[in-house]
Amino acid sequence: MDKIFALDSIFSNELLIVVALILGLLVVVSIAFWVIGHLKPSLDLSELKARTKSWWVMSIVFLLATMVVNEISYVAIAFLSFVAFRELYSILDFRNSDRNAVLWAYLAIPIQYFLAYIGWYGAFIIFIPVVMFLLLPLRLVLKGDTKGIVESMSKLQFTVMLSIFGISHMAYFISLPEIDGFLSGGRGLLLFLVFLTEINDVLQFTFGKIFGKHKIIPSISPNKTWEGFLGGLISTTVIGYFLSFLTPLSGFYAAFASFLIAFAGFSGDIVLSSIKRDIGIKDTSDTIPGHGGILDRIDSLSYTAPVFFHFIYYLAY
Repeated sequence: MDKIFALDSIFSNELLIVVALILGLLVVVSIAFWVIGHLKPSLDLSELKARTKSWWVMSIVFLLATMVVNEISYVAIAFLSFVAFRELYSILDFRNSDRNAVLWAYLAIPIQYFLAYIGWYGAFIIFIPVVMFLLLPLRLVLKGDTKGIVESMSKLQFTVMLSIFGISHMAYFISLPEIDGFLSGGRGLLLFLVFLTEINDVLQFTFGKIFGKHKIIPSISPNKTWEGFLGGLISTTVIGYFLSFLTPLSGFYAAFASFLIAFAGFSGDIVLSSIKRDIGIKDTSDTIPGHGGILDRIDSLSYTAPVFFHFIYYLAY
């Protein structure tokens, strides 16, 4: 069993604290919504309950991904990229002549995650934004169908960046070198990222439900309010400050990193919402019955992962 699970890492105190925080938060929130629902049956908590259930699923997935040995962790996160890419590709209405270029984009997934696995930072950081950025348009051109090619180039590049490049940063956390005195390492940073992204999502929605009056972008996301956004932003920043011992950063920089995570999470959420609203759909798929697709659940992480990764890489590695 020790060959499958990274038990030596799991039993470090820092990682146990993160795991306890994630599961404890979900238990408290689930019980609170159950009690409120029974005390005030007329109160509509369906959206909050749906978000909490979806975060239960995603948290268990990421906890398992960080508990198992490295090889399985990379495959698990790469599979998330594959599903997210497939979901976004399926709703963006590509042309039949785009299929070969889309196949090339699929093949970029194992290459990008292999680069993360071997820890080749220089290649990892340019493979999608530079190499695939140049190759994918060329593959579209070689097909000889120029009608609508500009739209296909734009949609394919965006899909690759969001679902593969952004999410693959979570895998690279596992490849980060050890730092003296920082025992939880990359796995701890990955859980720190998932926890803050999760709590920011819940807090922004909760503050918005309780205090929300002034809508930010009603044409895209009617439930987003300034009160919810600022409440989640400030709360997540404060929580990140007190969790600075889970990172190699000082309290000030951990708080600033948490601020960036909160802002990036909000940005990723409304960007995907705008795409779905443009297409006229509610969810990217029904992969998680009753709770939409995988991309609906990790849209925030596709933004928070690269932002947090490069911030901490610049300061600590």
